[in-house]
Amino acid sequence: MCVWSAPAQADLNDIYRIYHTLPALDSFEICQGGGCVHSDVLQLTPPEWDNVLQIFTPLAENPAQERAQIANAIGMLEDMVGTKIGTTSDRAGTFGNSDYPHQQDCNDEAINSTTYMRLMQQSGLIRFHTILDTRTRKFFVGGWPHTAAVIQENETKAEYAVDSWFYDNGYPATIVPMAQWKSGYIPDDSPIKHR
Repeated sequence: MCVWSAPAQADLNDIYRIYHTLPALDSFEICQGGGCVHSDVLQLTPPEWDNVLQIFTPLAENPAQERAQIANAIGMLEDMVGTKIGTTSDRAGTFGNSDYPHQQDCNDEAINSTTYMRLMQQSGLIRFHTILDTRTRKFFVGGWPHTAAVIQENETKAEYAVDSWFYDNGYPATIVPMAQWKSGYIPDDSPIKHR
């Protein structure tokens, strides 16, 4: 699982700041290094954002379609951002990846996915869901802690984990019901299960 590495107070301050700053396409922060030990401020150009808009064309007709679009857009944004800040080599999971530069843990992934979804929301792409704060499962009792972004379906109030940590950089995020994720869910084809 993802290990919370007890980041220094400055890192917690960075996480708080990023969470409480409204991202914009011309200036948003991305975390890396585990527990947001390093953050980068970057921007996306209109042509880059057009690639994201294409994923949402046409806009979803229901919440399930929207979740699929969100998952694919997060993968695309990871790929675009990775070429700018060096996280293209980010591998699924946390353990055994120390030889890969710019590795991201689940905390980085959860913060970044939340930032990406806020950018989508500001562009009117997310209409069936509300973005919630991140959640953590297994606080060392029965397993390592693991954190993910969260969305809530507006009509049913059902919550879903949005988890991009299960696969290498650039793959679509995994979006599953919160109860399923909280139970310790890892997709069967995740590289984490096969390393």
